[in-house]
Amino acid sequence: MFDDATLLEHYAVPDRSVPYLRVNFVSSLDGAAWRDGRSGGLNDAWDQQVFTLLRRLTDVVMVGAGTIRAEGYVGALLAGPAQQWRVENGLSAHPPLAIVSHRLDVDPASEVFTSAPERPLVITHHAAPRERRDALAEVADLVVHGRDAVDLVAVRAELAERGLRHVLCEGGPTLFGSLIAADAVDELCLTLSPVLESGDASRVARGPHRTLPMRLAHALPGGPMLFLRYLRA
Repeated sequence: MFDDATLLEHYAVPDRSVPYLRVNFVSSLDGAAWRDGRSGGLNDAWDQQVFTLLRRLTDVVMVGAGTIRAEGYVGALLAGPAQQWRVENGLSAHPPLAIVSHRLDVDPASEVFTSAPERPLVITHHAAPRERRDALAEVADLVVHGRDAVDLVAVRAELAERGLRHVLCEGGPTLFGSLIAADAVDELCLTLSPVLESGDASRVARGPHRTLPMRLAHALPGGPMLFLRYLRA
């Protein structure tokens, strides 16, 4: 496994005083974002180590509602040692979860809210159903930007105003595609899993076309995986 100091050196957070959005994905060699509907089918202990480190370094974890339903996200996002490291380095013990949802088809009674150690945020737009907004406001802080679609640039700005400047997006592909379309991505951390998946799995980004030039910061081998880090060109 990786030495912790090595990972910290490779994934050091840029200036924490400025807004920054990092995206993390695992992909098969042929570009599949999941196996049998879940990204967990593509990762291993090496990838989990990097995954946990990126959570440890962030102010907030952003994720789409579809990924919440597919992957879980119940309880604390980090275990005890990672929580202790955060506190020792001037961060809150738990990075809050920020759920992006257009239709607000998220159950306010679900464990993603009831078991969260930090009150989650729910990010939506003004045309989202009022009754669902009111119900979710009982269990989460609402961040509402955009008339009939989420304005992710405005969302980034509000998160920064709340002191959540460093954002880690864990997907899914539709949210990542929307962030690309909004020109809101500063960094991509991509784990290449040594498998070919074929089938009908989505690419890691899906949505309106936009090209964002990136530059390679590192290509780090770890066990059977290859860990790529790209920054804005």
